[in-house]
Amino acid sequence: MGRLASRILRSRVIQARVIIQNPVRSSQLPSRRIDYQQLEQQRSDAAQRPAPPRWGGSHYSQDGPEPTGWSAGLHKFIEGCATAVGSILILAVAGYSYHLYYKRLVLRKMENAFAVGYSSDEIAALSRHIDPNSSHAILEAAVEGNDNDWVFRDEQAVIDSIVDGSTRGFYHLISGEKGTGKTSMLLKAMRKIGGEGVAMMEAHGDPEIFRIRLGKALDFEFHEDYIGSLFSFKGPRDTTALLDIERAFNKMEKVALKRKEQVGKPLVLIITSAHLVRDDEDGQDLLELIQQRAELWAASNLVTVVFVSDDYWTMERLMWQATRLRVNSIRDISRDAAMEAVYKFRLKAFQEEVSADVLAEVYAKIGGRLSFLSRVAKSPDMLQASNAICDRERRWLLNKYWILGKDLDPGGEEQQDLSSAAMLLAKALVDKEEEMKQTGNWDGSLPQIPLHEARQIMTNAAWIKTHDHHNIFTINPDGMVQADSVSMQAAMRHICNMPGFQEHLQETLDRLDEIESLQRTREVTLKDLGEGGQYKVVLSKGVRGETEATFSLQGEAEEENITGSAKK
Repeated sequence: MGRLASRILRSRVIQARVIIQNPVRSSQLPSRRIDYQQLEQQRSDAAQRPAPPRWGGSHYSQDGPEPTGWSAGLHKFIEGCATAVGSILILAVAGYSYHLYYKRLVLRKMENAFAVGYSSDEIAALSRHIDPNSSHAILEAAVEGNDNDWVFRDEQAVIDSIVDGSTRGFYHLISGEKGTGKTSMLLKAMRKIGGEGVAMMEAHGDPEIFRIRLGKALDFEFHEDYIGSLFSFKGPRDTTALLDIERAFNKMEKVALKRKEQVGKPLVLIITSAHLVRDDEDGQDLLELIQQRAELWAASNLVTVVFVSDDYWTMERLMWQATRLRVNSIRDISRDAAMEAVYKFRLKAFQEEVSADVLAEVYAKIGGRLSFLSRVAKSPDMLQASNAICDRERRWLLNKYWILGKDLDPGGEEQQDLSSAAMLLAKALVDKEEEMKQTGNWDGSLPQIPLHEARQIMTNAAWIKTHDHHNIFTINPDGMVQADSVSMQAAMRHICNMPGFQEHLQETLDRLDEIESLQRTREVTLKDLGEGGQYKVVLSKGVRGETEATFSLQGEAEEENITGSAKK
């Protein structure tokens, strides 16, 4: 009440000041006495009104009695349980909704990876961007208008039928030497269809990197972007790369089933550089996993898997359990096709009519290897470019597998085993070429030796695999060994015809035998044989009918005498 009285007194003082300053308008001011009386009445009514219940029950009336004792505790317990159950239900519904959304998102992203257009890997490989909304006709017209492929390949029609899904029921291995145009034909076939239904990746020796590249090609994150743990939903556990690849194939299979219902064609998964997968336990498990899926998908027309490899061991690994595998060998083009292609290109690009003698000399140096022909045809001086390619191949062979002769250090035995084996096989190929020329059976093709004979010449079956991987020799799907290219055969011919090569090779082989003999020899030193000391050694080799030898070693003052007797 004291505060109220002070406010009333202060307001009347202010009113008196206003009246003194403006006596005319002061009469117009209403009296504030009634307002303050109403305010006092409202305060007295509020003080007499009963207070609301402090326990907060919404279903109790304000006039009811406040719960006391165990009843109040029970009400609070029920309220807490209801709040907890409601929170858990909301969290569960939100988490489950996100889980369903994420699974649909994964499938939708993978479907987009096979849609018209190119993924990031394919764009980088093709070095061009094409509008994904363009029609197939526009895409094919763009390819034909900007295509620089000036060598016609008979194998292109087969590759086109594989990539566009016309060839079904099989999975394929495209093999051939480096530079024969395997990947180029695949990219050309992909451009013709706009990349629809095709995913391409490059293999790697590390399974973890292989997993990442597969995920990038399929637009699959392996649940690395999954945030279900916020809702207490645990995602796939951390595990090996092979299990992640298996999960990616499971998702891909669902996309393939949906596409088969809509389009009626299988998806195509291209794995280039399959020879980079290591020939060890992890690499063999990876190839086995992919091959099992490829067999299943080929039988059901869901996915066509295409392996691209430069080495023979990939086919050797796949063939032993293959039932639907088709091997497509891409080799050098023929002599007539190569000479005609170079002639037309020089005429179109340089307005130059190359003579047949020059074309024949160029082919004799580099053969029908597409990468070599492209480099030579675009060079101002074709003969100089051909000689440069031959020199490079010869330096590569010498740097990798040259023999060191009689001065070989024992520490280099393993490397020189490979080198001497390479030179032995190179000499065998050169000798066979000379024999074919003398008998009149040589038609310009490279001489070939069966794989088992090549391994016999090398004296070790595993060494040829290393030479194949380093592009010294190549093994075709028929199991025939030859030089990797015409220029490599020319390099072998040049090395084997060098003066003193045969003697140098023989000295290296003798030195390797000597080192091996030294490693197998054990030296036994006998001491304290002076002044009549004596050792008696008995050597026995079996029990019946075998030689038994007895040796007596007796030392003397100046020298040692070794006497022995043998009996049967």
